[in-house]
Amino acid sequence: MTTPPEAQAIAERELCGLVNGLAHRIADHVRRRAVALGLTAAQATALREMTGPMTMRELAERMSCEPSNATFVIDKLEKQGLVERRAHPTDRRAKHLVLTAEGSALRERLLELLTRDSPLAVLTPEQQRALQGLLEKTVARP
Repeated sequence: MTTPPEAQAIAERELCGLVNGLAHRIADHVRRRAVALGLTAAQATALREMTGPMTMRELAERMSCEPSNATFVIDKLEKQGLVERRAHPTDRRAKHLVLTAEGSALRERLLELLTRDSPLAVLTPEQQRALQGLLEKTVARP
């Protein structure tokens, strides 16, 4: 039995509302934790995404923003002594972004704060993996 288009539209609208609500809760959570560390939400996102040396383009991709926006954020983090730009090992046109010792320490503190009372903490690890799989499936669609 197929679902009537009206019922499908309602179900999709409700699901979109839930996803949007979760995104807002996560963004608010990141913002509150960032402020506790004297950071903006964008700076906290950049630090969270810096899992190792990477180019500005790679960071921008992880942050879901334009490279120029990531550059603005990195400029601020660099002035704070949290990030350094270093020569890329294989591409002389590019720079690698690398956390300083102070940046790594702050990132660790940030990760601790982000996991505390996370909106996703109500889900078990298995439920989180299932949700991730479902979201990846919808995002990967052309």
